[in-house]
Amino acid sequence: MCICRKFERTMNKQKLAYKKLGNVSLFDNEETLDKLNSLGNPLERLSKVIDFEIFRDELEEGLYKERFTIVGAKPYDYVLMFKVLVLQRMYHLSDEQTEYQIRDRLSFRDFLGLASGDRVPDGTIWVFRKELTEKGLFDALFDKFNQHLRDNNLIMNEGIIIDGSFVEVPRQRNSREENKLIKEGKGDELWNAEEGDTEDDKKHKANKKRHKDTDARWTKKGGEKFYGYKAHAKIDAKSKLIKKCVATDASVHDSKPTKQLVDESDRGQTLHADSAYIGKGVKRVMRKYNLKDRVIKRNVRGKRISKWQETINRTNAKMRARVEHVFGYMEESMHGMHSRAVGFLRNAAQIIFTCLVYNMLRYEQIKRLGMN
Repeated sequence: MCICRKFERTMNKQKLAYKKLGNVSLFDNEETLDKLNSLGNPLERLSKVIDFEIFRDELEEGLYKERFTIVGAKPYDYVLMFKVLVLQRMYHLSDEQTEYQIRDRLSFRDFLGLASGDRVPDGTIWVFRKELTEKGLFDALFDKFNQHLRDNNLIMNEGIIIDGSFVEVPRQRNSREENKLIKEGKGDELWNAEEGDTEDDKKHKANKKRHKDTDARWTKKGGEKFYGYKAHAKIDAKSKLIKKCVATDASVHDSKPTKQLVDESDRGQTLHADSAYIGKGVKRVMRKYNLKDRVIKRNVRGKRISKWQETINRTNAKMRARVEHVFGYMEESMHGMHSRAVGFLRNAAQIIFTCLVYNMLRYEQIKRLGMN
């Protein structure tokens, strides 16, 4: 009996050792990917419905540089680099973490079409994003994908919803004099090298100025203070796809960019918005494009809304709330309402790109669930 127990224990140890070590085969990566896909790999689902080659023309026309020599490393493919930015935006990664995760995660490499021995983009991520920003190509890429959505009849044009959301950036620590100049639009005059400064002083001021955001602004809403920028979006009421987006600093009132958001393509539709959009400027836009007014009404000084209007407000609020789903997804799933970028140009580009990536993910969801 004792011998049998010893034999059994020996066999169990061997089984545990075998289980722990496993066997390595040529098909391990394929088997791992198959398992990931069966569990619901979001990158695999995105690749199935979106052909990223649709962006190639815009990228190559905007970024192409003629090479005068074949010496040195060849540049990365533009579509590959664009997909790297999509990964970065989806998972809210820094440049360093993006490179690390591409090297570490099989699903990332498969999404990019990279084999284990291929070069991985590193410092070029920042350079590529900078070029897209400075040349205004994020707008062109957003418009390109929206045209793809229209071609697939996913922009229903049965009503629009407009709203704004704060995009917070790291808060600055400036003196009162510095803040006064910034508010007056004279931020460029600050932290400049002066005559008599040493080289160390010049470098210190240059580094300090590089990290100072003189375009962001403070504002207060509901008793809470915000610092940064604001994303204004126009949503297709039925599909919850973003038709257009505009970036401003945080101090701009929600209703002000309405004339930039609404255009001829919205003529005759229904406009849903919260009570911040009851001003005269919004009324002029509605008259110009013959929009049906479904804006939430509120009490004003000396005049209360009727019980009937309260009932209408409740009905209209159900449709208007759909825009909160959009901003909520960008906030919770993409961390899109927080930014590490400095300056209006970079933050505006990030806001537009966040809206583009949201549209891609929403498009995949619509296709997967058969909602179109």
